[in-house]
Amino acid sequence: MFKSIAGLLFILFISFTAFAQPERWQQSVKYTMEVDVAIKKHQFTGIQKLVYTNNSPDTLYNVFYHLYFNAFQPNSMMDVRSRTIVDPDKRVGDRIAKLKKNEKGFMEVKSLKMNGRKILYKTEGTILEVSLSEPILPNSTVVFDMEFKGQVPLQIRRSGRNNAEGIEYSMAQWYPKMCNYDYQGWHANPYVAREFYGIWGDFDVRITMPKEYVIAGTGILQNKDDVGYGYSTVEPVSRPDRLTWHFKAENVHDFVWAADPDYKQIVHKAHDGTIIRAFYQPGDRTTENWERLPVIMDEALKFINEKYGKYAFPEYSFIQGGDGGMEYPMATLITGERSLVSLVGVAVHEWMHSWYQMMLGSNEALYHWMDEGFTSFASNEVMNYLQLKKMIPGEPVQNPHLGDVNGYINFALSGREEPLITHADHFLTNTAYGVASYTKGEVFLEQLRYIIGEHAFDKGMLQYFDTWKFKHPNPNDFIRIMEKASKLELDWFKEYFAHTTHTIDYEVESISGKSAIIRKRGVMPMPLDITVKTKNGKEFYYYIPLDILRGEKNGDRFFGNYKVMKDWSWTHPTYKLDLDQGVNDIETIEIDVSKRLADVDRTNNVYPRKMMPKLDVE
Repeated sequence: MFKSIAGLLFILFISFTAFAQPERWQQSVKYTMEVDVAIKKHQFTGIQKLVYTNNSPDTLYNVFYHLYFNAFQPNSMMDVRSRTIVDPDKRVGDRIAKLKKNEKGFMEVKSLKMNGRKILYKTEGTILEVSLSEPILPNSTVVFDMEFKGQVPLQIRRSGRNNAEGIEYSMAQWYPKMCNYDYQGWHANPYVAREFYGIWGDFDVRITMPKEYVIAGTGILQNKDDVGYGYSTVEPVSRPDRLTWHFKAENVHDFVWAADPDYKQIVHKAHDGTIIRAFYQPGDRTTENWERLPVIMDEALKFINEKYGKYAFPEYSFIQGGDGGMEYPMATLITGERSLVSLVGVAVHEWMHSWYQMMLGSNEALYHWMDEGFTSFASNEVMNYLQLKKMIPGEPVQNPHLGDVNGYINFALSGREEPLITHADHFLTNTAYGVASYTKGEVFLEQLRYIIGEHAFDKGMLQYFDTWKFKHPNPNDFIRIMEKASKLELDWFKEYFAHTTHTIDYEVESISGKSAIIRKRGVMPMPLDITVKTKNGKEFYYYIPLDILRGEKNGDRFFGNYKVMKDWSWTHPTYKLDLDQGVNDIETIEIDVSKRLADVDRTNNVYPRKMMPKLDVE
């Protein structure tokens, strides 16, 4: 009997380990920081207690911190990269090289202990390299205590003081931040220009400044009655010369704040209870549009919650500051002197990053397109919805992604495209990075929606959120969700579209009798939607699946009532499409009437040939 039970348990164990998909481990942190800001020198001192839990199966013999402010020094990696890349970011250019001593940024670590004992460390540019006297064992927790000092640089990129619109402090990437260690190892990337990757945890932050400053940032203000300023209906009876603002945030992977004496705050309680805050400097170029912003964003949130998953944090703040728009947990810095459409557009984009980075925390350096591209896709959907609801000027369209599909085609034909899998810092040009991250990342989703159909796509996007929120998904994790939602095989699509720069190009080559010959002129295979228009005005729809798809799409708003044809093997350059109409009855045969397919030459998509304008190539 014992042997039988033992044997059964062994079989069950083998079955479980063979078919169950274990959850990937991830590290956790808890920051407690006290910061004191010296306004005249634009410097600050801080103490940091970091409770670090090693949830990995690995023993750690060293750790690394980001020291982002060290990028804002002449001859830093960011400075040299900006001055030597062929198309520098105009916001940076050679500005870092020209910073004076009192204008540059720095982050100095004054002392560091682990579990109360001093440890060795050295600063290498924007990375602090720490040698541990005792290793951090798997599934153990240690405490790091640090004293640090920083100088806030003139505002150049994301962070800094005195931005172009007069905001005094935009404090992003401002503190020593532990680098992430995951199943791929350490990610101690120097701060050169691009994206970020963090560890989820809790932040308890106290910031002390002169009393005239209003502070906005990540988290929930804990001492509203002490500071007033629109946070509390109770104004302090007497105010000391300096005030301490105390914020707490749970389950976030970064902390941003901004400060200015002239900030006005608008507070709006959204339909689902989320508190929406807007901080801006009143003026002719801001007040009217910023006062309208919270109500519009409430309407946007209705659509986002339903389409992409429920916003998980209690508050969100739109803060005037920075150098454009940059996302952070529970807050964003955005420049504020904009038209209403521009202000709403940047606000929507940065808040969408709460889904594609703050709740779905992909490694932005490696998978920048899963962050920026997915955000761009969702943002275009949201803006189209707001136009439909008449919340902003403009006319809604059936498909708001076609412009970006064409933009990607333009760049693919230019010869300057680089694969999506290129590390964000290692693109040869800023343009190639931008097109890959924002445009092709968005087009990745649009091509996927074309392949699997809108119903499966929408289902998969929600399943992706529910499965991977507050984790660190990679491209394969996303594709597996979409395979489950669509019951189709999609690894080939990811490998072609993310790993290569191969393009799509199909041609209706000829018609004879009741057959058409379709030719694959590009390298990348795709299933095809084909529309036949007859001379008596009728339309017929044919769908050609790929054999490597192992099935067919089901449910597509843009292409319905189609006849499923035999599979096309990707190795075969031509395909014989058997039609129900004869050549004498046919007016045209066209591949992808919807123009969703990223086909780089649409002049050969129609037979007989039409005079279709070529897309301009930059």
